[in-house]
Amino acid sequence: MPITLAEFDATVERLWPTEFAEGWDAPGVVSGASDDRVDRVLLAVDAVADTVDQAVAVGADVLFVHHPLLLRGVTSVAETGYKGALLAKLIRSRCALVAAHTNADIVDDGTSAVLASRLGLVDQRPITPGARPGTGIGRVGRMPEPTTLGRLALALGEILPATATGVRVSGEFEQPVATVALCGGAGDSLLADPAVRGADVYITADLRHHPASESREQSLHGSGPALVDVSHWASEWLWLETAAAQLTEALPEVEFVVSDLRTDPWDFVITQ
Repeated sequence: MPITLAEFDATVERLWPTEFAEGWDAPGVVSGASDDRVDRVLLAVDAVADTVDQAVAVGADVLFVHHPLLLRGVTSVAETGYKGALLAKLIRSRCALVAAHTNADIVDDGTSAVLASRLGLVDQRPITPGARPGTGIGRVGRMPEPTTLGRLALALGEILPATATGVRVSGEFEQPVATVALCGGAGDSLLADPAVRGADVYITADLRHHPASESREQSLHGSGPALVDVSHWASEWLWLETAAAQLTEALPEVEFVVSDLRTDPWDFVITQ
């Protein structure tokens, strides 16, 4: 029997229950008919023009993304705006749009956990524990062997897909690192968390000037972590392969394809 969108969504719900998403989040089915057949799914971090075009080109029945297209309220989906145009193209192509966001961040094989595992962190635990054991925002753990901040940054550069902004570091290259805290995506809200302050380095994305500056100055004044700022898209793209493997195990009748398109918004930098 063919898999329907309703059955696909039920599998997504089982793997990443929406009840545990943050209150401000908007995961789940964005568009599509519950009885539509699902034979092929394209996984991507973002629903943008390139990934929508790719989904249509490969004949995907679902575009499954990490970031919800309609995260914040809209009053129109007219095609004069890009969100309306994207939705219209998907609907006309009978390609549903489904998102798993913070509900996929918190699980023990979610965005932060995948990055932590790729770094080889041991004794992993959430920075902020969730409602269920083993779940929560971010991860903190120990390197299998002590290293330096510079070598850790170089390792991240090898693990993460390439982006224009690369890996930015606040700290000394030879600074020793044993304990690592990290949060895939934008994690500056955790800068003051005791687990982050107690780590040797904190890895996240989208660090703004003032929070980063204040954290650096506090570390210089007393104690606190070095900072590593990576691409938001890159830090979460790694999770797609894990998600595809889980979905394939649950729904072997469906083909799951991970998009290799870079949807990081930055194209180039000028160094001085």
